Amino acid sequence: MTRRRVLSAVGATGGVGALLRAMGVLGFAPTAGAQDPAYRAPRLSDLRQPRGPRKRVLVIGAGVAGLASVYELRKAGYDCVVLEARNRPGGRVWTVRKGTVETDVDGHTQLARFAPGQYMNAGASRIAPDMVTLDYCRELGVPIEAFSAQNANAYYVYEDGGSLSGKPVRHRTGKADMYGYMAELLTKATNRGALDQELTEADRELLLDFLRDWGDIDTSGEYTGSERRGFVVPPGAGERPGVVGDPFPLSDLLESGLGFRFSDEFDPFEAMPLFQPVGGMDRIARALVDAIGEHRITYDAVVQSITTSGAGVAVVFRGPDGRSRTERADYCICTIPPQILKKIPTNFSKAVRNALAAPVPVRAGKLGIQYGRRWWEEDDRIYGGTTYTDLDLTLVEYPSWGFHGKRGIIHGFYNFDAEAERYGDLSPAARLSRALSQGEKIHGPKFRRDVEASFSVAWQKTRYSMGGWTTWPGGSESGPRPGDPNYARLLRPEGRVYFAGDHLSHMNGWTAGAFLSARKVVGDLHARVVATG
Repeated sequence: MTRRRVLSAVGATGGVGALLRAMGVLGFAPTAGAQDPAYRAPRLSDLRQPRGPRKRVLVIGAGVAGLASVYELRKAGYDCVVLEARNRPGGRVWTVRKGTVETDVDGHTQLARFAPGQYMNAGASRIAPDMVTLDYCRELGVPIEAFSAQNANAYYVYEDGGSLSGKPVRHRTGKADMYGYMAELLTKATNRGALDQELTEADRELLLDFLRDWGDIDTSGEYTGSERRGFVVPPGAGERPGVVGDPFPLSDLLESGLGFRFSDEFDPFEAMPLFQPVGGMDRIARALVDAIGEHRITYDAVVQSITTSGAGVAVVFRGPDGRSRTERADYCICTIPPQILKKIPTNFSKAVRNALAAPVPVRAGKLGIQYGRRWWEEDDRIYGGTTYTDLDLTLVEYPSWGFHGKRGIIHGFYNFDAEAERYGDLSPAARLSRALSQGEKIHGPKFRRDVEASFSVAWQKTRYSMGGWTTWPGGSESGPRPGDPNYARLLRPEGRVYFAGDHLSHMNGWTAGAFLSARKVVGDLHARVVATG
């Protein structure tokens, strides 16, 4: 029996997982553990007839999951075509530039009037070092640069913050004081024997040494302030050593709640260093399009129905000329968000329709404001990073590029849930007006001055998305709960239709999740073709 016949039998009886392991044993793919085989791009040599007719794959959606699927399938010579409802690639990896036009579902039309070279990332904006997205940037030749998520000079501003209400507190100041007090309290507890049952004498001394350094406390174990919190009068030449202000009282810090943002620095997806493509996140989508060929994509193609059968897949869509057409293929990879797909007529089973109805779209909004002066750098010495606030702005993000330029764009708000809905219900002009009023509470009158242009997005009202990303009921921010039957169902094909997107990964809302989902689907589809011909 030939190796290919063995693979056909294994694939028919044991499924994709067994097939991939068998491919490794027979030399067609590397083995990397029975439960988590390493991804290997499909190859022409895997196929029974490498020079025979190519299987045709219809990909619905030119977001990252769809484009990555085509990019990987083309490595094995698959005949791929793409239908995209928008007039651009990238999906939620969307960079707004001068001339961008968008009309939301409420009928609000915006024209971006940013200066040439200025842009805002309306959706995805950053990449963590362990994400597969960086591997694709390397492979596709997309240059990257540092992205600053945290910045010691940015602020915490909380209106419901007790004695610190409405007072901008620098990140470094809040953390230095909180760490100092925690070190003082732990030192007192240790010296009073409260931890004698948990510590050896040697460990006790080592812990006290650590706490002195960690909290910058004095030899008596007291926290009385530290240069780490910054200077109220900066050091200078001659007889000017600099003046450190008095620390905030511990009770004020605890009541303010600002310490709950410290943990962002340890989040695996938020911790520095982070990166971004030079020139905007859409450089990734553009590089994928260049690699696969834009001629494969039909834009302004709105899907009207999907039918799967034993012979293949038929998709009816309304083309850019307004007429309905039908595209047929051997297989389909559908990346339409579930909140959109569930409303499209299909012959999917009840189990699949129920699964598509399960994910919950997240309300999210972002506002880009172009200023004629980079006052956050000149006045506040903020170069990149984020201000956190309980104002309905939620996050104010400062650009990590274009330093010392004449102008720049900050994200005047990046908010979610009720706050995003509040802004999303406003007109774009009203969103800007409200954000400027709120931003003055952080930066004062300069937040309103020198505004040259703006553009805002309410993802829950953005056509063909209707949400920033999705979450699974009972799951975490990153993915579904263990054993979620709806999630599991969408991981499997419905006939000849496969489903892909960041919602089908444990990296919800991240570009990396879209890449990983595409890889899984490509592996599953290719294994099926290898097994069945």
